[in-house]
Amino acid sequence: MGSRTALVEDLMERFPHVPREAVFKEDLLRGGVAFDPSALSDNEGGEVKPKSYFIFSFDHGTLPELGEAALRRPPEEIILTGGPYDLRRTVVSVRVNPSSPYRVAANDDGVLGLYLDGKRISDVGVPPMPEYYRHTLANGKSVMEVAPTIQWGYLIYLTAFRVCQYFGAKEECQYCDINHNWRQHKAAGRPYTGVKDVDEVLEALEIINRYDTAKVSTAYTLTGGAITSKVQGLDEADFYGRYAKAIEEHFPGRWIGKVVAQALPRDDVQRFKDYGVQIYHPNYEVWDEYLFKMYCPGKERYVGRDVWHKRILDSAEVFGARNVIPNFVAGVEMAEPFGFKTVDEAIDSTTEGLRFFMSHGITPRFTTWCPEPTTPLGKANPQGAPLEYHIRLLQAYRQTMEDFGLSSPPGYGPPGAGNAVFSVSSFMDSLPADEPTAV
Repeated sequence: MGSRTALVEDLMERFPHVPREAVFKEDLLRGGVAFDPSALSDNEGGEVKPKSYFIFSFDHGTLPELGEAALRRPPEEIILTGGPYDLRRTVVSVRVNPSSPYRVAANDDGVLGLYLDGKRISDVGVPPMPEYYRHTLANGKSVMEVAPTIQWGYLIYLTAFRVCQYFGAKEECQYCDINHNWRQHKAAGRPYTGVKDVDEVLEALEIINRYDTAKVSTAYTLTGGAITSKVQGLDEADFYGRYAKAIEEHFPGRWIGKVVAQALPRDDVQRFKDYGVQIYHPNYEVWDEYLFKMYCPGKERYVGRDVWHKRILDSAEVFGARNVIPNFVAGVEMAEPFGFKTVDEAIDSTTEGLRFFMSHGITPRFTTWCPEPTTPLGKANPQGAPLEYHIRLLQAYRQTMEDFGLSSPPGYGPPGAGNAVFSVSSFMDSLPADEPTAV
């Protein structure tokens, strides 16, 4: 097509029912964005909320390859508005790629904009430094390190365990850089706590609760690497569950409690519920049976795809189907060397998975795949999946939800273009906006 602009405009014309905001958002998420020095933050000492690297790198280069963006962090997220496409407010998670055709830079008046193929296509807003980030724990640790917030402040992201016990080429998920991200932050001398202390988490939450007077933070997610043996003498359900128990005892009802963990046996899932967790994310990663085995070898070895899916269905009996929201990594279906060769095949496979879960009242959600270069799939597929795949997935996702009479899942903020805050895919931007409440 000659330019990325031509590709984007062609897809907007071919798929008019997908919000134009989502087309740009998916392209930024799949391919990343470059930052002019004028658009970088001053880290924790500035006025802009910096990128926290809350679990994965979500970058298209290692820290040493990012140039000044490795020293002065880019913002956690950006908001796109206006421009020649008249974009509605669109929150996008920042994934740095110095070679991206998209670039954030300030104009002569100091106003940030997003540029594509050298042309300004939208205004850019950056998240202000929240007051709670300006305060430290008693031991000097920052709130951003212990309890960072994302989705424009909606979600507190508690990565309790920074590494994964699926380790090495024969066990690690082939698209996941959690273990490398741990290593690169430690190598750079950045604070990056391996196992977060429960009391430190409570202290950070107390600071957030004290200074978040507008109650923008609405939910917290407990997550981290898979636990196949034990951490601090605890299995996965008890390790992650103890944080929920402590949080709910100290801050009853303050936040919606969510946990991202493996698909565990029903008794373990019940323990999550008993600890106070409200929403369970037993991520199924990729639907196709062969691709699950190839791309998630540790999960296939320790649990197996069929058992994984059965456990997801069983967990709905504990939490209720609406509160079981498994994630998949959108785009790895087309990753070489084993992925589907055509968009049609990939969409058919993924839609089959959506229909399977939605027919049971379970609403999956997805993260747009970022091909991080230290992962096997990232190395082999630096361009990720075609943008057309991501746009057609949004269309198929919404249609499947409508087929089964489902609405947007809880714990993700408001749906609809111009309203959504979920920043790592456009599934919430592409769903119908909530009807206004009658007064």
